[in-house]
Amino acid sequence: MTGLDYDWEFLEDGRTIEPISVGMVSDDGRTYYAVNARLAAQGWKGRRLRRRVRKHEWLMENVIPNLPQPHGDWRLHMPGRWLFNYLDPAVKPIEQIASEVAEFVRATDDVELWANYGAYDHVCLAQLWGRMIDLPEGVPMFTNDIQQEARRLGIGWDQLPKQEGAEHNALADARHNQTVRRWLAEQEARTS
Repeated sequence: MTGLDYDWEFLEDGRTIEPISVGMVSDDGRTYYAVNARLAAQGWKGRRLRRRVRKHEWLMENVIPNLPQPHGDWRLHMPGRWLFNYLDPAVKPIEQIASEVAEFVRATDDVELWANYGAYDHVCLAQLWGRMIDLPEGVPMFTNDIQQEARRLGIGWDQLPKQEGAEHNALADARHNQTVRRWLAEQEARTS
């Protein structure tokens, strides 16, 4: 099996899950990162979504600062109402993200999906294409959960490797998931 670790940042309200960004890391060395362009959309839907994000204190403190930010002089000209750099190449329409994620997953031989507390991550993944039964060929119908694996091995949260650097950046979190998954596999091999 080839591990593919991933993470979504999202806005959820108990009924809906709105993807914000996704990061994926494959054991074969490839990475993928994208930000949902709905956050930058013109019109009432985009404004409504941005308003919901702005009211979500945790997202504003932890996730939004980790999205692509403007650099250099361009930062001086960015509209103050923007949450992040809407012109960054990682900002893509959700349909493009769905296509690229399907390609990324299918390019991984004998893929095994992994996420940390991955229930909502898998819902975000599946909803790229609609219903669960609409998953593209080659995209697994479940995600292995790092926390479940740790518990199965009798390893507590405090014993897991700690993340270095930014948390709540989807790509950084996916990389950390890969580190923890590999560490758990080493622990299991030592006890076998």
